[in-house]
Amino acid sequence: MLAGLLVDSRVKSFDQLPTCVAQHAAPAGFTDVLIYLVDLQRDVLRLLTGQGLDAAQGAEECQPEILVQGTVAGRAFQYGRIVGVAGTAGGTHSWWVPLLDGTERLGVLHMESSCGDADVQESMSALASLVARLVVGARSFSDSYARLSRAEPMNVAAEMQWQLSPPRAYADDRVTIGAVMEPVYQVSGDAYDYATAGDVVHLSLFDAMGHDTAAGLTANLAMSACRNRRRQGTGLADLGDAIEEVLLEQFGADHYVTGVLADLDTTTGVLTWVNRGHHPPVVIRGGRWTTLLDCPPAHPMGSDLGLPTVLCHEQMQPGDRLVLYTDGITEARTPGGEEFGLSAFMDYLTRHHADGLPVSETLRRLMRAHLRHHHGELQDDATILVCEWHGTLAPSHTTAPASVFVPPS
Repeated sequence: MLAGLLVDSRVKSFDQLPTCVAQHAAPAGFTDVLIYLVDLQRDVLRLLTGQGLDAAQGAEECQPEILVQGTVAGRAFQYGRIVGVAGTAGGTHSWWVPLLDGTERLGVLHMESSCGDADVQESMSALASLVARLVVGARSFSDSYARLSRAEPMNVAAEMQWQLSPPRAYADDRVTIGAVMEPVYQVSGDAYDYATAGDVVHLSLFDAMGHDTAAGLTANLAMSACRNRRRQGTGLADLGDAIEEVLLEQFGADHYVTGVLADLDTTTGVLTWVNRGHHPPVVIRGGRWTTLLDCPPAHPMGSDLGLPTVLCHEQMQPGDRLVLYTDGITEARTPGGEEFGLSAFMDYLTRHHADGLPVSETLRRLMRAHLRHHHGELQDDATILVCEWHGTLAPSHTTAPASVFVPPS
């Protein structure tokens, strides 16, 4: 099944994946194979028909959309585990299998089989892993994927940001990283980035002045300059000034961006960072304690104020979570003037840390709570970047929960 699909998929487009996957899954005993991909806000799972959204809306044999919240398919997506429904017609089992590329959650794979023993579940997981890789490999140049993942029109600034941003979830045996950014379709001046090089994990967060396309251009230029200079060997102490040089060359002193630039040495757990006029990072320790990381801030990049850059250091402990965020999280107000606030933000993260959820699922739920607090309307971009250092602990993402059955509806 896997070998045939791998060979055949080399010359298949994104829109041809559903038919290709179903054809190769059938000889292994899997029927009714359907691919559902999650939207950008991770609220809805949408059927990939290979024929566009209009065809999905007219499909009668299956659900074109499934809510993430309160559904069997949504449970598989949220918890990253296989969920089965026993006792369907003909004595077959119906399965929902998470589509994971590493720890990035893409959606779920639906299929039916005549049995559900360990070997069958292993085959389902292997198939879902390959399908996830095929989706990731084809989505970057597919307008069909872009349309499928969007629930409403997107502005130009957001188009730029999502094209430039790395995946919202990453994990290896050293770190787990998760990110969330709202408003998904109208984001302008926020940007996040991360990258690995040897034992070092780089993390950066930017918040550009303004809430328009110009802010999006500024944030994009800052992130691109950051990548460009560090890939040429610029150290953290000089990186902010190197970014500022590019911004000043392009915009003069008319556009600036605040930010935090950080490097985590994964062998020692030493975090080194600089603050360029931004809110201080937060560390969550032991799932209960939060600490603001104080560091004398330099001026925002692009403002050309000449303040010195100070390198700050923090010894991380295994299991610590570093949290970077923009002021759209802590300073946004309801129409009545009530802030979500740093205290409520940290309280939510610590309370849900103990739930054992993936980092990305915790962030999804946090952003839903943030949007509800502001009645679904944000006046500023709200972005969070979280990095958990595993240290000598076994990383939680490597231990997959056992599959579960739910009663048939």
